Amino acid sequence: MMNNTFQEDRAYAQWLDEQDPLKAIRERFYVQPNEIYMDGNSLGLASKDAEKALQNMLDIWKNEGIKLWDGLFHYAGKLGELSAPLINAYPDEIVITGSTTTNIHQCISTLYKPTKKRYKILVDDLNFPTDRYAVDSQVRLHGYEPNDAVKVVESLDGRLIDETAVINAMTDDVALILLPTVLYRSSQIIDMKRVTEAAHERGILIGWDLCHAIGAIPMDFKDIQPDFAVWCTYKYLSAGPGSIAGLYMNRKHFNETPGLAGWWGNKDDTQFELKQQFEHQQDASGWQIGSPSFLAMAPLEGTLNIFNEVGMKNIREKSLLITAYLMYLIDEKLERYGFSVGNPREDHRRGGHVCLEHKEAYRICKALKEANVIPDFREPNVIRLAPIALYNTYEEVYTLVEILEEIVVEKRYEVFSNERTLVV
Repeated sequence: MMNNTFQEDRAYAQWLDEQDPLKAIRERFYVQPNEIYMDGNSLGLASKDAEKALQNMLDIWKNEGIKLWDGLFHYAGKLGELSAPLINAYPDEIVITGSTTTNIHQCISTLYKPTKKRYKILVDDLNFPTDRYAVDSQVRLHGYEPNDAVKVVESLDGRLIDETAVINAMTDDVALILLPTVLYRSSQIIDMKRVTEAAHERGILIGWDLCHAIGAIPMDFKDIQPDFAVWCTYKYLSAGPGSIAGLYMNRKHFNETPGLAGWWGNKDDTQFELKQQFEHQQDASGWQIGSPSFLAMAPLEGTLNIFNEVGMKNIREKSLLITAYLMYLIDEKLERYGFSVGNPREDHRRGGHVCLEHKEAYRICKALKEANVIPDFREPNVIRLAPIALYNTYEEVYTLVEILEEIVVEKRYEVFSNERTLVV
């Protein structure tokens, strides 16, 4: 929807809410009264579905004890199957396990096989730093130094990744690539298909970090065919703080031995023979390491049921509309006060959040929290605002912009120190 089709008054926001086909879903989340929560891209709100699934898991444990394994032995795979529609992958290519960082280590340690001529890992300089920490660790484990073996494609403006520059950096010495699908700061969507095809044309393996993409944008892995991918489940997927992460391994790599083998990746039919030799299960579940943490996994089952009920197409449609509405209000009401939009505006290039920039972003974030608005700050000057399709309203977006205007007009942010402390 183009900006000039929107209107500025509150009644229009209320009308949008009345027309919203997802409005009933909001009631299934624990939205706090008198609070506007705009940080679902950092930690999604708890849902009643997640709570029910967690309580059900507790009941199973209470009532069945060790017998619970009879029904839950393949629980990670069941959650993988529920996750498959979000990225259009084969269910056996997905397993819910570990954390984002441990899964990066697992995938790279499996697929990174450097040679004298081809030993570099290609990354960007805007990705969330945990990815880089893992990459640097992996090259060191292979006897290389990061300043030689890690090739960094630098952003020209500090906001966006130039896909052409990434492709041009795919030289003969690059063995593997790790990139974000959606940039955590600027909300830019990278053209996964274009970049993946370019990598494969050059004989390079490529993996994607989906942390800010999964549950926010539809993806088609059957078409894109990446080699691996990782993601967390506590952001858009609302599975709870520190919830179990996801791992995708393309079927063509099922015969590869996991770099980090553990007993839960052993073949099902010999796992409890407790042999001293690892026998790899030939699907994504073979990349598990330790026993699954059911209590940390159960809430994901509840929220995945919501996502599959609603469908990514409908979620994305509302996300695009509500973020476009937010950008429109920023242009109309806030630009005059030094605010600007730092994310791509095109639908195909914009993820699920809006990157609002202001020189006083840090202190404005503190003032927003005083006004019961929950934003997210990222250095150096970014207020991340994520109106989540499943539980945020258009009227909340309107009120948010009103509050931002009041904060800067009344200079409410000036009472706060600009000295950085933890703001998540």
